Amino acid sequence: MSLEKKIAFLATDGFEESELTSPKEAVEKEGWKAEIISIKSGSIKSWDVDNWGSDFKVDKLVSEVSANDYDALVLPGGVINPDTLRTNEEALTFVRNFFKQHKIVAAICHGPQTLINAEVVDGRSLTSYPSIKKDLINAGAEWYDREVVVDQGFVTSRTPEDLPAFNSKLIEEVKEGKHADQHA
Repeated sequence: MSLEKKIAFLATDGFEESELTSPKEAVEKEGWKAEIISIKSGSIKSWDVDNWGSDFKVDKLVSEVSANDYDALVLPGGVINPDTLRTNEEALTFVRNFFKQHKIVAAICHGPQTLINAEVVDGRSLTSYPSIKKDLINAGAEWYDREVVVDQGFVTSRTPEDLPAFNSKLIEEVKEGKHADQHA
């Protein structure tokens, strides 16, 4: 069994830069492969706290990949990014398939917004940026105000300040692997 893991980072323009770069660095530090997956080719532009940030090269389009190709999925936040992804059916199918396959999914800040439209939060424990708390509760989630919440391989955090805990739990969950009891 190979120890090499492959992690998908699903994002588009307007993702919060630190919420992609920090977990990506943590994954790569483990010797795992990290790929930026998007709904647009070329590069995507980050949001860096209060203004546009750097451009990041897209490795593959969501239409070219499958959850079968990866051990885990990371959904960075930012306000624009998840709002765009949640209306893209290919992105939603990609996300749903990680849950169907009981694979690790990690979402931070506004990232869980995409999961509402993917219809995978009902009955799950999670956290997020406080402004989307009500949306998640209305979608059936159990929301907690904690730096990190883990629910059967599903990792969530509130803000960039929570990245150390988020990254640590992401790595721990990927090392543990699939969770058989994860909701489909």
